[in-house]
Amino acid sequence: MDIARAPDSETGETSDAPAPPDPAPPDPVVAAAPSLGRKVRSAARWSLINTVVLRLGNFATGIVLARFALGPAEWGVYGIAQTVLLVLLSANELGVGLAIVRWEGDARRFAPTVLTLSTLSSGLLYVALFAAAPTVAGLLGSPDAAGVLRVMCLCVVIDGVAQVPGGFLTREFAQGKRMVIDGLNFVLGTAVTLLLAFEGWGAMSFAWGAVVGNVVTLIGCALAAPGTLRFGWDPEQARALLRFGLPLAGASMLALAVVNVDTMVVGATLGNVSLGFYVLAFNISGWPVRIISEAARRVSFAGFSRLADSPQALAQGFSRALGVLITGTVPLCVLLAGLAEPVIRQVYGGQWTPAAAALPWLMALGLIRIGGELAYDCLVAIGQRRSLFLVQGLWLAALIPVLLATAHLNGIVGVSQGHVLVAGGLVVPVFLIALRRGGIGPGRIARACAWPFLGGAVMAAIVLGLQRPFGDGRLALLAIGTIALAGYTVCVLPSRDFLRGLGPADRPHRGRHRASAPLRSTQQDMR
Repeated sequence: MDIARAPDSETGETSDAPAPPDPAPPDPVVAAAPSLGRKVRSAARWSLINTVVLRLGNFATGIVLARFALGPAEWGVYGIAQTVLLVLLSANELGVGLAIVRWEGDARRFAPTVLTLSTLSSGLLYVALFAAAPTVAGLLGSPDAAGVLRVMCLCVVIDGVAQVPGGFLTREFAQGKRMVIDGLNFVLGTAVTLLLAFEGWGAMSFAWGAVVGNVVTLIGCALAAPGTLRFGWDPEQARALLRFGLPLAGASMLALAVVNVDTMVVGATLGNVSLGFYVLAFNISGWPVRIISEAARRVSFAGFSRLADSPQALAQGFSRALGVLITGTVPLCVLLAGLAEPVIRQVYGGQWTPAAAALPWLMALGLIRIGGELAYDCLVAIGQRRSLFLVQGLWLAALIPVLLATAHLNGIVGVSQGHVLVAGGLVVPVFLIALRRGGIGPGRIARACAWPFLGGAVMAAIVLGLQRPFGDGRLALLAIGTIALAGYTVCVLPSRDFLRGLGPADRPHRGRHRASAPLRSTQQDMR
């Protein structure tokens, strides 16, 4: 694997105990798998709880702001600032922060160099953005966003410093601690945003809320991983870190540019009001991505990294993770796509219904994004950096002209359609080729997606068939959703053993002796 690694002080130990005759060669991946499996499952549970709670809180906050404090134009300014911030965050620490999670050995030996590189790069990036903010805002069709950009992008510097302690929490699968930190971030950051919004600060309320929340995260991570905020410098480590991190930072920047270039196109061609509607629709389409995919990504990279030296274990782990994600995401995507207009009217109010026309297409994009993000983490873990550049570069190069053309043809709906056209027609096949080169064949991916896609088709038919006779009131929407979910559940039941990681040998049979139970438990942990 073409990945630089820090020296490992924990390897090379020997034992003086006599070996049995003709011993079988040990498999370190298999030996570590039960412990790793328990860690991943525990971290995934905490991460899912964390993400669901926070996203429900963000959802409620968004409803309050959209109904009582901010209009489409303010949401458009916020969308521009958020887009620039996300792109900068993708490269603010030059990708070296991932070494804390990925490299073997004692991470505290090279953590001071990581912290120094990350802080310097994020600080320089912010200085450049501060100077260029008026120009950037003007190019994106939102001159009023310059001040919001300068404040919100302070998060770049804060995040750069927080990379090291946050990386240690991810490395150790300490998602329980991360849940507490993120909860404090949400409570204090949201309180500031709401207070300023109702005082008439407009989009600037988002900026200061984000800064306060990120400061809380930095302090919390530093307390949860004590001793990690120490600066230092080792030239040899720095060169190795940059060789490792720069390609990943470039690929990450391309990935976020792909996700956010539509905001830039809409703002520059259609104006702030249309951008506000589009941002709302895009945020709604991101609910499944944020609730399910973000929870998985907090453990997926660390988990794939541990399995990277065992192609079979990696392929099994990836296909099962993809199956779980798709199974959990499809029903949310289908319901939001099929009930777009009544959901937006009931939740956000009638002034936001123009956003509904773009939502079904963006839900399809959200489903593709979930699979793409998991594939991205897997390719990073196995060192397929060239494949990442190829995928993201092709995606962005094809997307820009398509979005510009479709924006002029059909407004925000055209932009949504162009996104799906490029993602489904070009990017998915290229990702499949890249994964196949990494040892994950299309057969495994098809198996992971088959039952959820069948269930999604059944759900869509139920929603479309019941919407006219049931109407679009709140009780009607609840009834349609319940019936559709019941149909989906019946369709995906045959895949339950696959999702749980059980094979034929793991299923209980009559007459099997109880002594085999520990073996079955061990096999399940290894999957």
